[in-house]
Amino acid sequence: MVKITDVKIDVINRELPDVGLDSDLGRFSGNVSQGVLRIFTDQGVEGNCFIGEFRNGGDELYPLILKVLKPILIGKDPSERELIWSSLRILSSRKRMSMPAWAPVDVALWDLSGKIAEMPIYKMLGAQRHEIEPYATYLPRYTTPEGYIEEANEIMNDGFRAYKIHPGSLNTKDTIEMVDLVRNTVGDDFQLMFDPNCGYDYFKALNIGMALDDNGFYWYEDPVPYYEIDTISELTKRLKVPICMSDQSENQFFHAARSIRANSNRSYRGAADKLGITGLKKLCSLAEGFGLNCEIGTAGNPTLDMANLHVIFSVKNCTYFEWWQPLEAHQFGLIENIKRNSNGMIEATDKPGLGCDIDWDYINSNKIATLE
Repeated sequence: MVKITDVKIDVINRELPDVGLDSDLGRFSGNVSQGVLRIFTDQGVEGNCFIGEFRNGGDELYPLILKVLKPILIGKDPSERELIWSSLRILSSRKRMSMPAWAPVDVALWDLSGKIAEMPIYKMLGAQRHEIEPYATYLPRYTTPEGYIEEANEIMNDGFRAYKIHPGSLNTKDTIEMVDLVRNTVGDDFQLMFDPNCGYDYFKALNIGMALDDNGFYWYEDPVPYYEIDTISELTKRLKVPICMSDQSENQFFHAARSIRANSNRSYRGAADKLGITGLKKLCSLAEGFGLNCEIGTAGNPTLDMANLHVIFSVKNCTYFEWWQPLEAHQFGLIENIKRNSNGMIEATDKPGLGCDIDWDYINSNKIATLE
């Protein structure tokens, strides 16, 4: 049996490239601390995952990993992932464990198991397919409808066939105008989604949702706060476009279970940054059991996005991979990043584990500390 012998975090200081992206969240630039999780074994095999979302870093997650999870992991077999999953409720209530701290540990354990078995993770999960189509999206960066016409044209010219709009702080009138203009720009065969990041009240969500209905949008993501189950249920009754909720909750799996019980929305949302691979696969299976999709969102860094892909390749009820723009902001630390083929699709890897090779020269040249 393989045993875990040590857990360390290499901390790097990374400067976000100023790509000229202004959004209602502020200027997209500055320095961020990212962690590289390293789980070592007595057989010399190492499991890895980057820690922290590419805009905000991982500083607050390091102590939880090293003080709470590391003592549990030492001496364990990397395959004992379910043991930690089943302990999360107690760890959360007694030791303030968070899902974003646990998730990269789970991914690194899967990476370890795949390397030991010499198999890519999606094959260990059970392969369903070997490619997926991405849709493109940006942070909300425009304050007029015309800006989104420019964005839609840019995305089409880049060869994408689907686009998710983040409308930001546009008012209702301008948003409805923008929705009509974007549909006219891209045509009827182009797939469109819409995500106001839980920023609307019921009436704004309903009025804009009716415009989405008129324009054949594929889903309507997080129109209102995720915990407003009654409001979400009413929107689902009134609109044709599927309400897709929510990657905003702390525990997406248990929130989805409550939503399914309430029959509040027609599509679900999750990502490896909070669920890891173990929880994300469970969420997809939960939704599948009720004939519903689970659309997997960006996970915030390149190794967690690779984890997303492995789950996507093992399920049938996820339609797209979320491709965040601009790539320069969040693709770092790997020798080869996720890429599209000549048909615009993302192909599954045959490499073991996550299947991504860490650029240790980059990591070591930007390392500021090793935490144990």
